[in-house]
Amino acid sequence: MNIKKIDHQSILRLLEEKGISPSFQRIKILEYLFLNRTHPSVEDIYKDLSSELLTLSKTTVYNTLKLFVEKNIVKAIGIEKDFVRYDIDISPHSHFKCIKCGKIYDLKINEEKDNNIDEGFKKVYSEKYIYGICKNCK
Repeated sequence: MNIKKIDHQSILRLLEEKGISPSFQRIKILEYLFLNRTHPSVEDIYKDLSSELLTLSKTTVYNTLKLFVEKNIVKAIGIEKDFVRYDIDISPHSHFKCIKCGKIYDLKINEEKDNNIDEGFKKVYSEKYIYGICKNCK
């Protein structure tokens, strides 16, 4: 787990702004997402936090992430077939998955190029997944 400091007041404020009751487990899961920008799965979060939060269950992690997605705090990304990963960065961007090491990277997108859709359609958002070999594995 990344060891960094996070402003707990900012986390509390964000949860309250989104109308979410700031339980200890929700705070810790959100803190984890801010500190570990690795696009974790429910399993990753559970594994990393369960030794610290002895009452934590996978169901709690799943339900908390589902709530965070509904309240637009995190994005669920389906870059892998077997399970969903979660991204704390909700700004428009694409994802690149290295087929050698398995890491997922954020990629900036060109909004002008990405907005070229047929007349009569209204873009709400887009998801783009790119698979290849990252610069560390080449």
